[in-house]
Amino acid sequence: MESPRVVVRSEAGGLARVVCSGEFDPGSVGLLAEACDGEAAGAEMLVVDVAGLTFADSTVLGVLIRLRHTRNLVLQGPVPSQLRRLLGMTGVLPLFEIRDGTAA
Repeated sequence: MESPRVVVRSEAGGLARVVCSGEFDPGSVGLLAEACDGEAAGAEMLVVDVAGLTFADSTVLGVLIRLRHTRNLVLQGPVPSQLRRLLGMTGVLPLFEIRDGTAA
């Protein structure tokens, strides 16, 4: 198992970039939620960089959906195939703006 890691970067224009890497499950998804609700809470735009995720389960999906409904949110990719399948199978993929390049 690859240990989960979350790094928050404040950028110009009220943007916060939350870079996730590793495996996220019920035992570690709190790292993502705490970063977004804590250090990145005041951002006008939240960019969650999911390119480094090696595993994400439904608890991650729940956090992403909650964030999407409470603020401006972009998923920065490329989105790993496992996460893209999860978003597609649950029917929530259209809810998210996905940017596959390096710029937000």
